[in-house]
Amino acid sequence: MTCCYARKHKKLGLPAKVLENVPTRLSYLELMKATDDFSSENLIGVGSYGSVYRGVLGDGKTLVAIKVLNLVQRGAFKAFVAECEALRSIRHRNLVKILTTCSSVDLRGNEFRAIVFDFMPNGSLESWLHPDTDRNLYSKRLGLLRRLDIAIDVAAAVSYLHDHCETPIIHCDLKPSNVLLDGNMTARVGDFGLARFLSNGTDRYLSSSVAMKGSIGYMAPEYGMGRQVSTHADVYSYGVLLLELFTGRRPTDDMFKDGLTLQKHVEGAFTKGARVTGIADPSLFSDEEEGEDTSVLRTGSQASERITRCLESVLMVGLCCAKESPRERITIKDAVTRIETIKSLLLTAKM
Repeated sequence: MTCCYARKHKKLGLPAKVLENVPTRLSYLELMKATDDFSSENLIGVGSYGSVYRGVLGDGKTLVAIKVLNLVQRGAFKAFVAECEALRSIRHRNLVKILTTCSSVDLRGNEFRAIVFDFMPNGSLESWLHPDTDRNLYSKRLGLLRRLDIAIDVAAAVSYLHDHCETPIIHCDLKPSNVLLDGNMTARVGDFGLARFLSNGTDRYLSSSVAMKGSIGYMAPEYGMGRQVSTHADVYSYGVLLLELFTGRRPTDDMFKDGLTLQKHVEGAFTKGARVTGIADPSLFSDEEEGEDTSVLRTGSQASERITRCLESVLMVGLCCAKESPRERITIKDAVTRIETIKSLLLTAKM
């Protein structure tokens, strides 16, 4: 039952340095102990291929997130391999860090697969944008500057995957639930279970069907037409995420029906001459913004105009990313530059 990481990490291609802060040999029983027998109290997320638990390793000081694969689910093992492969050699401040993996058997002799990550104490972006009011998880809200930082963080992570890896990586499932926030509220992209590699411009793991490469609402429309995985598709997903980040509306919201989409909802604010503040997430203007010095934005009518111009600009970036046609979308590198400029202009009062 022992998960011999020192031995197995070579097979999975995981560099030894990721094991520095985690014991090199862990058993299924130790993971079970770390999560209090995988208790519901330690369950922090459920995805397509498994569940994520909060865990405390033996020394009592190392808090980790343990993703346990549901191997009964079709595609779960492939997702496990894909995630390990994608994360084996990439390092970026805006990507969730994999610490190690576990390939073993449980107490019943069934195959057991788990991935151990750095723990992200501030949860997912999804939880902040759409808090569970019954549990009141977050008493504060994300302010404008914080959202701009998150937008830049996510775009920087995707730019790294597309433009700075030896072999470009396509995430294939960008959405708020796959963006996690660390103790400093820095955004980190995670969940690479659907990730694909591009080699000489082609998808190394491309199957005959790519229709399910992503999540409804965030998945690029060309996937539904059987087109290949590409960086353009990640840009589309990022654009939808960006629109959601500043409007507070999911692309799957009940209001979007009969041809109305999140993109058209935002476009309407421009074409009909309405102020974009009318479609912006109301909590953007909350007095309880998490960890931000917002005094720079509160200087009367000029500040209001700067905020409006900022929202117009960033929503336009989202629309440029989420174009229907892949060729009409801007690159993720361009998106990073534009949003950084928007933030800079907001802070220097030149908008």
